[in-house]
Amino acid sequence: MKANELDGCSVAELEKKSLELSQELFNLKFQLHTGHLENTAKIPQLRKDIARVKTVLQQKLAK
Repeated sequence: MKANELDGCSVAELEKKSLELSQELFNLKFQLHTGHLENTAKIPQLRKDIARVKTVLQQKLAK
């Protein structure tokens, strides 16, 4: 996910996307601790995606 892809989204869509990504991160962390996670590289990528969404959201709210 790229920041320029998120620029076209509304504030409500960004908040929804942030919530979905946070829930997915929770699920991946749960899988990691139970030993069922196969691709551990997905966790840092998801954290970066959440940060991108929150950054674009803050920029939109500041306008």
